[in-house]
Amino acid sequence: MANFNKVMIMGNLTKDPEERFTKTDAMVVHFTVACNRVWRDKVSGEQKKQVSFVPVSVWGRAAENCKQYLQKGSPVFVEGRLVSSSWESPQGEKRSKLEVVAQSVQFLSSGPRRAGGESSADSEPVNIQDEPPGGPSEDEVPF
Repeated sequence: MANFNKVMIMGNLTKDPEERFTKTDAMVVHFTVACNRVWRDKVSGEQKKQVSFVPVSVWGRAAENCKQYLQKGSPVFVEGRLVSSSWESPQGEKRSKLEVVAQSVQFLSSGPRRAGGESSADSEPVNIQDEPPGGPSEDEVPF
């Protein structure tokens, strides 16, 4: 049987990207994208809204670019794959997480951040693609 794991999301960062380094000094950046869904209720005609918060991980050179160019509120288009992970907390509770490991991050407004969080006036999208071959190894997962 064939398998396919591809995710595409577009939205805005809920906070500034957070960087971490693995034991082998590989950089990984984490951020959350808020994706809005708007529809009209068929019965009442009322407009409804729903927001989904999607955690994203970006590795390597793309992580460095995301850290440099993105900030809270930045619009992005992310292509990647879903990854599920589970672990046990120090208190013995079972935890799990579903996140997108980015293979491509397109900045929908570009330009490096300036002091005070402002970005330059460029409006060309920037497409960043990077991922370690085969994805991160068990030793590189930062939790």
